[in-house]
Amino acid sequence: MLIHNANLITWGEPNQILEDHGLYIEGGLVRELGPTKELAAKYKDEDGLDAGGQYVMPGNICAHTHFYSAFARGMPIPGRAPKDFPEILEKLWWPLDRALTEQDVRYSALVSLVDAVKHGTTTLFDHHASPNAIDGSLDVIGEAVAQAGLRAVLCYEVTDRAGEDKAQAAIAENLRFLEHCAADSPAEGRLAASFGLHASLTLSDETLQECVERAPAGTGFHIHVAEHEADEYDSQAKSGLRVVDRLVKHGILSERTIVAHAVHVDTREIELLADSGSWVSHQPRSNMNNAVGVAEIESMLRAGVRICLGNDGFSNAMWEEWKTAYLVHKVWRRDPRRMGGGDLIQMAVYNNSALASTYFPGAPVGVIEPGAHADLIFVDYHPTTPLSADNLPWHILFGFHASMVTTTIVAGNVLMRDRELLTLDEAEITARSRELAAAMWDRYQANVPMEQV
Repeated sequence: MLIHNANLITWGEPNQILEDHGLYIEGGLVRELGPTKELAAKYKDEDGLDAGGQYVMPGNICAHTHFYSAFARGMPIPGRAPKDFPEILEKLWWPLDRALTEQDVRYSALVSLVDAVKHGTTTLFDHHASPNAIDGSLDVIGEAVAQAGLRAVLCYEVTDRAGEDKAQAAIAENLRFLEHCAADSPAEGRLAASFGLHASLTLSDETLQECVERAPAGTGFHIHVAEHEADEYDSQAKSGLRVVDRLVKHGILSERTIVAHAVHVDTREIELLADSGSWVSHQPRSNMNNAVGVAEIESMLRAGVRICLGNDGFSNAMWEEWKTAYLVHKVWRRDPRRMGGGDLIQMAVYNNSALASTYFPGAPVGVIEPGAHADLIFVDYHPTTPLSADNLPWHILFGFHASMVTTTIVAGNVLMRDRELLTLDEAEITARSRELAAAMWDRYQANVPMEQV
């Protein structure tokens, strides 16, 4: 396929904006870039997709999300509001995940994937939990991802909070899916696996060690770390160590491990994260919503930690996460110089791209260059001031909106064209999810501990 009449935003290093250009896609990869006139003459017999002068750029990447949280939107929470993050877990998320059935898992994933396709997020790292529907749950999500045509890295959270049998089932589900992805290259290579762990505060030393011992060599873990102070207090009570030190002791951290949040880590923990090469995913909208604080992102970047950007189950309109990150650090520090555009692009573009490319090593993800995965979006943006590679971050922050995404392409396959979804039936998914969510809400109400009402 030849995409022509485009203004290409490459997100290369250095970034380039190539006006009136085209790109040729073959075998799911970008094969050639060049001026529209030259490529149109060279590939005149190929199928063409006219970008109509829109900006064509790599799709956005989300480094940490929870598809299963989709059914929480608007859900009534009984009694008084939770006063802190531990109560949010006990009163909202843990009763919710216990209420999920296999069909809930499927349709909450489909709801999230519709949102991703419409809003230009083409690669997602999901962290799943459904303790009463564990076995095969990652296959169910994988089938939804395959249907959508997106790219995703999946895992199941291991936790001790539901008992030994379910912890063992969760370990087995991770191991099974890791083997499946390694052997079968599912969804034409668009699915990969990490090994999910909930958080230090719900994991014993014995369970952590078992996960490490049973995981294949080179496995990357995906775990919440120090989202709230309670995680640090619990770790010190259990082991005499802070959370990151405890994970280092058990061999959890590595160049393939994703650490979500890291809001309350100290200076030594930052050093350990940097030394391990682990990825830290920042979710400012979630951190604000849960009132857990703001992570020391700039300090971590300065220390060499590889910081990425996720959404923790918020909408897959990732530019909204960009804007929140850009603003919250300024107001948190009362300094408009904090969280510069360069740091934001390092996280949301270059580090997210490097993380995705780690899990899909056959070709680069998140860049337009020959040999890269053809994961692309068209953006119908009409700048009213000069736009260049140098000032592009601020055009995105103050001008781009997810509604401007008109076309989404993954591995050279068109998933949405001119805002029409081609792989997912949004009306059917919406109607069925509304039915399933209503029933799930009833089960959720029955799961809420009475002392929390």
